[in-house]
Amino acid sequence: MNNIILFDDDVRDALLPLSFTRPVGELRVGVLTIREKWEKWLNAKVSYITQDYLAEKYPLHIEDVNYVINGSALPSNQLCRLIKQLEMNEALLQNGDLIAAKLDANQFEHLINNEEIEELEGFDLGETSFLRIKSAPDIFRHNAEAIESDFELLTKGRTSAPLSESNRVVGDASKIFLEEGATVECAVLNTNTGSIYIGKNATIMEGCLVRGALALCDNAKLKMGAKVYGATTLGPHCKAGGEVSNSVLTGYSSKGHDGYLGNSVLGEWCNLGADTNNSNLKNNYDEVRLWSYRSERFEKTGLQFCGLIMGDHSKSGINTMFNTGTVVGCFANVFGSGFPRNFVPSFAWGGASGFMTYKLEKAFSTAEKVMLRRKKELNQVEKNILQRVFELTQTHRRWEKQAQQETAS
Repeated sequence: MNNIILFDDDVRDALLPLSFTRPVGELRVGVLTIREKWEKWLNAKVSYITQDYLAEKYPLHIEDVNYVINGSALPSNQLCRLIKQLEMNEALLQNGDLIAAKLDANQFEHLINNEEIEELEGFDLGETSFLRIKSAPDIFRHNAEAIESDFELLTKGRTSAPLSESNRVVGDASKIFLEEGATVECAVLNTNTGSIYIGKNATIMEGCLVRGALALCDNAKLKMGAKVYGATTLGPHCKAGGEVSNSVLTGYSSKGHDGYLGNSVLGEWCNLGADTNNSNLKNNYDEVRLWSYRSERFEKTGLQFCGLIMGDHSKSGINTMFNTGTVVGCFANVFGSGFPRNFVPSFAWGGASGFMTYKLEKAFSTAEKVMLRRKKELNQVEKNILQRVFELTQTHRRWEKQAQQETAS
């Protein structure tokens, strides 16, 4: 394959706040991010067409031949075969949405400059089998299938590192794979409900109870006595303790203590304080509604189970309670007694009793300290992105406008 370019379409808005700080292709579902899946499936490097303020961190690379692929689409055998068969200026469509196209450099330059290009010859994908991530809850809804697909991709033809005899395996032991340096001791691992993938230098501590599917990515940790079930992913350097069900932690995030997290997605650099709990089921068992950045209101999800969606760098204090279907933006700091509102804007500081603005300089200072612990730098490119997110989300911090009005009066 030649050059692959993942593009963000309107689905990107339905994936906020997770997509405030990354292209859709950088979202993690299963073991791998969407980008990593395409790179492995098609043996090619990926670049992006994304928001202008993200372009410096995620630059576009154009070659003579370019395969342009919708960033919300996950690769499958059928879809990859059809993409490889594309001729120049041909496209694959699903319900009118562009999924993939093959363009030369000249056509591509016209495309990104909003200039007229030769009309693409489109082919409808019909019943072609592949997954799309079209909303934040899709990440945990499709996580079981994505873990199994990634497990097969990553382990085919390979031999697992040995599993210590101190563990108890329930089900098929061949559905457990340990990468080099992985450590698992005195755990119960049940594969009857899905495969268990344990990445390089990842750790499952003593007393953990795990029902697959589980993706424990490189350097991630399950702390002592953790209970994990439902298709769950802990991204690189994540930590989890307590009870976790059908949730995805993108990377560098921690839920290190007792408390429940279910049917949820956390971005990067999040931290849930001890005994933080989220509800994933309404008391009346009704369909869950979730805040939509696209419509600026709460919308039905079609789901009975839906927990917490949290953007990058957000945190909760000890004993925090999140109600069913709560959306927390980026760089929010939530604490105090009672349930905060079901939509917490980015750069909010407070809880059920009210919020104030988490000042950008203080947010940067905290992020620098947090990232330094993982030998990462909050560089100027990152700061520029977060500055833009602060500006884009200002309208959601309604207390700022109210304070201005009170000052004016």
